[in-house]
Amino acid sequence: MQTEVVVGLGSNVGDRERFLFIAKDSLAKKARILQASLLYESEAWGGIAKGGDFLNQLLHLQTSLSALELLIFCQSIEQASGRKRDQPWGDRTLDIDLIYYGEKIMEDSSLIIPHPYLSQRKFVLLPLAEILPDFQHPLTGKTSKEMLLECVDTCWVRPFSVNL
Repeated sequence: MQTEVVVGLGSNVGDRERFLFIAKDSLAKKARILQASLLYESEAWGGIAKGGDFLNQLLHLQTSLSALELLIFCQSIEQASGRKRDQPWGDRTLDIDLIYYGEKIMEDSSLIIPHPYLSQRKFVLLPLAEILPDFQHPLTGKTSKEMLLECVDTCWVRPFSVNL
């Protein structure tokens, strides 16, 4: 069975664009990419990261992996990219978050879906409103656009332009 999912990619250490490309390319081996948001640059959310601004992107995927299988696969991509889990919300070469797994609601020790901080993070909501503006959060019923309008996050987020 195929499930539509949304994952968030982020990097603030090293060659940020390359790490996002590696993540996208790796995910394409286990899932079909339906949509990819623009790249967005943002200041660190949570005030912990010191390595520089984050580069972020959201992917809308279709996969036959279960939520836990997808989580394990995403963590293997992070690890292969040199991700260290020293500090929550700290610097990272690559971070891959499961934002939505269809309309599934799940909470256990290793995974919470929908992502628990989704509605508080403009760097997630801006690209989400870009690719899935009318998707409704399974718990609140609010659309991506509505959550973005209600978000009180004061961190700046801007489209990232690539110099070609």
